[in-house]
Amino acid sequence: MKKAIKMLAWVVIVCAMFSMILAGCGSQPAATDGAKTEAAKADSNAATATATAKEPVKLTFSYWGSPNEKTALEKACAGITAKYPNITVEPMYIPNADYVAKMTAMAAANSLPDCGYMQNELGETWANEGKFENIFDKLKNDKELKKEDFFDFTWFTLSPDNAWGFSTAPEDFAIYYNKDAVKEAGIDAPPATADQAWSWEQFVAAAQKMTLDKNGKNASEAGFDPNNIKQYGIMFETWDVPLTCFIASNGGAWTSEDGKQLTINSPQAVEAIQKLQDLIFKYHVAPSPLAAKSLPALNIAVQNKIAGMVIGGHWMNLDLGVAKANYDIGVLPKMQKCITGVCSAATVLYKSSKHPEEAWTLFKWLGNPDNALDLYTSGLWMPQMKKWYSDPALLSKWVDANPAAHPAGFKTAVVDQFINNAVPQAGFYLKNQSKVISTFVSGLDPVWMGKMSAADAMKAIDAKVQPEFKGRYDK
Repeated sequence: MKKAIKMLAWVVIVCAMFSMILAGCGSQPAATDGAKTEAAKADSNAATATATAKEPVKLTFSYWGSPNEKTALEKACAGITAKYPNITVEPMYIPNADYVAKMTAMAAANSLPDCGYMQNELGETWANEGKFENIFDKLKNDKELKKEDFFDFTWFTLSPDNAWGFSTAPEDFAIYYNKDAVKEAGIDAPPATADQAWSWEQFVAAAQKMTLDKNGKNASEAGFDPNNIKQYGIMFETWDVPLTCFIASNGGAWTSEDGKQLTINSPQAVEAIQKLQDLIFKYHVAPSPLAAKSLPALNIAVQNKIAGMVIGGHWMNLDLGVAKANYDIGVLPKMQKCITGVCSAATVLYKSSKHPEEAWTLFKWLGNPDNALDLYTSGLWMPQMKKWYSDPALLSKWVDANPAAHPAGFKTAVVDQFINNAVPQAGFYLKNQSKVISTFVSGLDPVWMGKMSAADAMKAIDAKVQPEFKGRYDK
């Protein structure tokens, strides 16, 4: 009996234990759900911690520019850290005149930056040596941007599938004028729309009225002293892009349409260069190279009425805006048609970077006006993406925010011209440009010194550059 009782007790105990186990099993789903929630939170926290705790990366960005550009770019580079705490950027400022030498020395020492500005001629050479990342490949794998978001002529390419660089900021040319000088000369301001552009003859006449000698006589008056000028009517620079504006305006071009012939010595190109030379030596409204050596930069010249008008690039708006200069903008005069030239340095990503992902992040950051709006509202840069021109709200965001750097004529003389009447610089597409462009520019020195006619100089240039012409990358 005792044995039976013991056996029964044991069965009861086992059943009780089994019931507890079953009860525990019955409540398991609720416990599992809680565990899953906690596990999910843990995973999320771990992911956040991982993202936050990314190893700190310091990038180097090389560039050149005016003091105001330096300030604006340093601010933009510092701004990226707020969104990407693990990324800091060291802006490396190098004067433009020293840039090629400095970058060449850094390449020799294997200490190139992660990304930065690149001059076109050196960029072409280094692209062919494989020093840069292919931007098109980056865009193919990017979830935020695609190639079609940008203007077609803003790429520096080796082939249709390989972009070694991207336009840092496409910028065009216009007439920048001192409003007081225009008023004092008693002339109408340079027109701000292409359909109202001055003819070349109207432009010359206006420049004559604005050119004053030490006695106050203008260049159209008898007794004017061309050897003692206190205010020039016009100043312009003689590098390839401003010259391209007028060559294109007169119907000329660097190459034939198919890209197979170099046509820089065409009658249209020669005539355009001769008309520019005449501004110096026939009409005495622009300084000779010798006189220009003692004059300040274009933005300072027009601000202080050393010149009533200057032919300048978009970047001048930064310095003129900061100075709160009393200026405005008109379209370039037309020879045959009203044209502007678009130019830009390239921004590149170096293959030698130890942090390619973060370098690409910086590259995109600086190219997006939302992330570095000061660079655009300040007057320094123009956007690369189409939507910042086609969307009125976005256009207003960078143009209207700073009237001092975007005066009344800006939208039509700069923005509309860029969209509708622009020709790209040869640096975007010309092969062997380091030799072709430099030979062209240096070969015109005798023209600007008054020692040779445009026809003679261009004939001599043509003989030198034709053997160097290799075609176009975009044809």
